Amino acid sequence: MRLIFLLGIIAFPVVEIWILINLIQQYGSIVVLYLLVVAVLGIKLIRDEKSLFSVRMMQTLSQGANPFKAIFGSARNIIAGILLVIPGIMTDIIAAVLLLIPISSDAQQKEAYQTKPAANDDVIEGEFHREE
Repeated sequence: MRLIFLLGIIAFPVVEIWILINLIQQYGSIVVLYLLVVAVLGIKLIRDEKSLFSVRMMQTLSQGANPFKAIFGSARNIIAGILLVIPGIMTDIIAAVLLLIPISSDAQQKEAYQTKPAANDDVIEGEFHREE
């Protein structure tokens, strides 16, 4: 098992470089321009996530929601940004898949719960007292 994992780790950069060499031979400087643009977008994603993390955490905590989702979402975006900065097509595809994974927030779940109609609309709950 360790040998397979080690071979996978060694093979990944080799395959990544092989793909880049083939693409550069076919398309030339467009691939280099693509890699530069994607790296700039990755850096921007990391910077934006770094600045918005504390705001998201405070908003999540003030709503009484689970902070794990905010932490997971921020970590996912930072990992995707790092993968975008690393030159390569496979890392960009992995980053795109990471960014496309939806994370449902507690606010969305609460809205879905609150929009459901009551089971019996004729029942009105409350307290009363009789005055004479």
